[in-house]
Order: sequence, then structure tokens, then C-alpha cells
Amino acid sequence: MSSIEGVWQGRVFRWRPLEGGWTWSLGLHARVAVYTYEDSGRPWTFIVDGVIYRRALNGTMLAKWRPKGRARQRRRLSQAEALAVETRAREQVAAFLRAWEAGQVTFRQPPPVTMRARMARAVAFDEAASRADAARFGQVYRPIGILPPDQYLAVVVQITEGCSFNTCTFCTFYRGQPFRVRAPAQVEAHARAVRGFLGPGLPMRRGIFLGAANALVAPMPRLLAGLDAVRRVFPEPRFADMFAFLDAFSGERKTEADYAALAARGLRRVYIGLESGHGPLLRFLRKPGEPEDAYHAVRAMKAAGLSVGIIILLGAGGRRFAAGHVRDTIALLNALPLDRDDILYFSELVLTPDMPYAREAVRAGIRALTPAEQRAQQAAIVAGLRFAPAARPRISRYDIREFVY
Repeated sequence: MSSIEGVWQGRVFRWRPLEGGWTWSLGLHARVAVYTYEDSGRPWTFIVDGVIYRRALNGTMLAKWRPKGRARQRRRLSQAEALAVETRAREQVAAFLRAWEAGQVTFRQPPPVTMRARMARAVAFDEAASRADAARFGQVYRPIGILPPDQYLAVVVQITEGCSFNTCTFCTFYRGQPFRVRAPAQVEAHARAVRGFLGPGLPMRRGIFLGAANALVAPMPRLLAGLDAVRRVFPEPRFADMFAFLDAFSGERKTEADYAALAARGLRRVYIGLESGHGPLLRFLRKPGEPEDAYHAVRAMKAAGLSVGIIILLGAGGRRFAAGHVRDTIALLNALPLDRDDILYFSELVLTPDMPYAREAVRAGIRALTPAEQRAQQAAIVAGLRFAPAARPRISRYDIREFVY
């Protein structure tokens, strides 16, 4: 889509339409400010004074910045703080529209007839509208704990709620949420509510992520009917591909034929929180099952034509488990039939005061790994991989502190 350029108040601007939204940059180089909105007027992302602000659908906001010579900093803003950021951006857009109306904006190309109306919807999305939008999110969704990084732009449809085992000491995403598999009629009603909530901004998203924590654990008849319900609500090609989490212990219970049936309905990749190939560490983390479960589950998934995303937890078990964690994770990953369609995610252990892991590690006298030691742990695992270059899975970082939906 073509950009529209011009000058306002002595500053160069560029306005670019997107599918389901638009982005407006003001200024050049280090002093540029960027404002991105959905076509509903809902804020998406702002970049102002070197800080990136990403609004979540629940009305909160993640701010990220990198001080010179230091690591990236981040902070989750409260809704009140987020509203203040939204207000400043909205006032900037409103001032531009007033100047345009007064003939004080110079365009290098004729602006499209829809540009003014699309920007005006952002101005109309005031504090009351933003609060109401966030409240509506809570009516449509149960809390969305986490997604894989390559799925942050997917449409989340919660065919299940909570986590089917919810025992892992390092995870607090689903505490207090009973596990429930939604009936197909409930899935369809929820999917329609999601579609209505996302509204004109829907085209900014791609694919369907089947929530919540362990969605594919559902019995096959109900699971297949649920996927059919999702497809009825989201028939567009951009939503043809589906993705989901599944723990290896539950995944081992499904057969190659089960996975083939899911692939036939659009499932493309399954994300497995392996965490480690070291059995004693998994038991310390209270992760159900054994490393061998992941081996059998991944083989069945790959034989059915699915790709996988394997998540490794860096720093888990501290120095006590470090050697076994690296050694056995390398051995398990090399035994898996992975290829270039798959992803290996390395996620650093992020501790919070309410996390059972933190208390149990103290009781066990476990010394935590430093960030540098965690990076070294990843480097050691990657160095031990023995995949042919043409079949090597993609390797990426997975920082749960960056998650915004």
C-alpha cells in the first residue's frame, strides 16, 4: 500500500495504510515518532522519544526502551498510565487533523479519501472508549497467559480454559483457573464474540492460536468439532493456519492418526514446553511426564505433517542441575526428527515472588545462574546440536517479559 508524505509544523510525516489499520510517522531519524492504530481507532503501538509502547487488548501497556550502553529495559504500565500515553498520542493526531482542516498541512501526494475518517476514529477512541474496550475484553476472554513469540499477531480462540495439570513450579500464568474444555457450541459462540470484539482491526492479525495452556489435550471428538466451529467463524485464508500448545506428557497419548486429522483441519504447528531433556530436573520443576514422552509425541506429530516449536528453559535448576540439563537436552533434541520447519525456543527463567519455584530453590539451596551463565547454557546446547545445515530448525529467543496481546 502506498504511503502519503508531507510536511506539518516543519516536520516531515508519512502516513501508510495497513490492512485493518494505519501507521503515521512524524519526524526523521532518532527523533521520529510513530503512531499505529487499528481501523476501529484502538491504539496498537507508539514509538515516542525512544520508548516503544505496545497496548494490550485488556487496556494495559508494555513500555520498552534501551538506555545507551545498557540492556533493554521494560515496564508494564497500569491502565491509568496507559491511558495517559494514549491521550498524548490522541492529542497529536487531533492537532494534525485540525491543521489539515485549516489548510496548514502540505501533502506531496493527494491523500486518499478514507485517510481523514480513519484518523478521526482514533481521535474518537477517547479514555471512556478505551476503558469500555478493555472491559469488553474481560467479557470475551479468560486471561491470556502467554503465546509463542511468532504467534503474537494470531487471533486467540480459547477452546479450553486454564491448564490441564497446572503443577509446574515456574509457571503462574494459570493459577486459580480451573481447567475446562469448552463444548463445540461454546467454542463457536466465543469465536463469534472474539471476531466482534476485534472488529475492523481483525485484518491486522494472521492465523488462529487455540488457547489456552494445553488446548490439544481435549478428547479428539470434541477437539475436531471445536476446530470446525472455529473454521466456520474465521473462514478467510489469512486464518487458515492454526497453532496450539501441548505438553509432551499429554501429547504422547495422541496417535499419528489423531495429529493427521488435526492437520487436515488446519493445525500447522504444536508448541511443546519441553523445558529440559533431564528427567530429574523435570521432576524438580513438577513437570508431568518424562523426556521420552516428548520423543514419542514429536515423532507422531512430524509423521502427521505437523511442525513443532520446542521450548527450552534456560537457568532452570540453577547450578545443581546445569550439567545434566545441557547434556540430556542436547541428546534429546538430536534424537528428534526436527527440520527447518521447526523452531527451537530458548526462554530464560524469569522469577517472581509468588512463584513456587523461587521458594523451593531456596529450600533446596540452589544457586541461580546469572544472565551470562544462562546465555552460555544456550550456547552450549546449540553447539551440541547435530542437524544437517539444510534441515536445521530455526533457533530463537523467547522472552516472556515481552509478551503483549
